[in-house]
Amino acid sequence: MTDHDAHHDIFAVFTEIGIINQLGQTMLERALPDGLRMAHFGVLTHFVRRGGYESPTGLARAFQVTKGAMTNTLNRLSKRGLVAITPDPDDQRAKRVEITDAGRAMHARALQAITPVMQQALSSFTGDEFTAALPFLSRLREALDSARD
Repeated sequence: MTDHDAHHDIFAVFTEIGIINQLGQTMLERALPDGLRMAHFGVLTHFVRRGGYESPTGLARAFQVTKGAMTNTLNRLSKRGLVAITPDPDDQRAKRVEITDAGRAMHARALQAITPVMQQALSSFTGDEFTAALPFLSRLREALDSARD
């Protein structure tokens, strides 16, 4: 394989991932309940997976968005009672964010809503195909994650 072919393949992989992301995000966002957006679902998923609390700055860094964009997302979630934003007890100037019981319930409802849509859209693939793709995708994510810092 020549350098040109390798560069072409790398670009093709990232192009496919980008298209898959756009199509998947649009498909899932249409299925999310009560006007929940993918950004909101992402934050709720983050807390369900990791537990605990985070600062708005830490969340912005984790999601690679501006602090302003994350503040907007968190304010929308807070107004709906899905996250609690409180002063950090160690630094009263800072805030900390944690998911509420209502946020956990909304996350569960969202998963229920998107699961059938995902299953229908991906029904032509086998579990083995997903399993086979996962190691490459995980290594690619890890490489990109380590390169961002």
